[in-house]
Amino acid sequence: MNYLLPERLERLAREYALGTLAGPARRRFERLLRETPAAARAVGAWQERLNGLAGAVPAMQPGDSVWRSLEQRLFAAPAAPRRLWGLFSAGALAGALLCAVLLRLQPDLIGLEPSRDALPQSYVGLLTDSAGKPTVLASSRRHGRVMTVKLLQPVDIPAGSVAQLWALPRDGGAAFPVGVVPGSGSATVALADTSEKLFFDVSRLAVSIEAAPAKPGDKPSGEFVLSGHCVKLW
Repeated sequence: MNYLLPERLERLAREYALGTLAGPARRRFERLLRETPAAARAVGAWQERLNGLAGAVPAMQPGDSVWRSLEQRLFAAPAAPRRLWGLFSAGALAGALLCAVLLRLQPDLIGLEPSRDALPQSYVGLLTDSAGKPTVLASSRRHGRVMTVKLLQPVDIPAGSVAQLWALPRDGGAAFPVGVVPGSGSATVALADTSEKLFFDVSRLAVSIEAAPAKPGDKPSGEFVLSGHCVKLW
């Protein structure tokens, strides 16, 4: 099998970075990593994409039963010794597991269709509240004009106000409005242009409480109540 075919290498690198490549396939790919710079670069690119989401997840230390349940569902392999898990940052590991669960087990949660070989190229954002609790999951296909938002916990929106979603460019430029998100459940937000044109230079998403939906050129009127990284997955 030629592991260096672009689509196959990309799929293997993604699975390896997520931690869902297991057994003999993982060992074969690790040998390829040691011998092939292209494979190492592909894995590094995926790890960089996922680190943005991992950084938005607060550090945590799940109990033994949680580890066993996750391992059985994700890897179908015997539980590893706890001292091995200690080698990883709890926050980064939690973020990687969150990405693995979302992308492998419930891709429909963020508007992605299940696929055996590849997931659609998409922009994904995970927004947390002031306590660091994941609250909003947003995603949009790379060339799509719709963003799907899923509330992971309810947001308190005062009567007569709206929860306005903003995009924050990585160069420190002015935030621009994306759409209004609900206080609970899920919704789709119509975009002014394709995700590629809107989010290619956006590093973070945020939500503020506004008196009315923002128009192009408007600025947030107050502090952000939710914020988080926006990363591209491809």
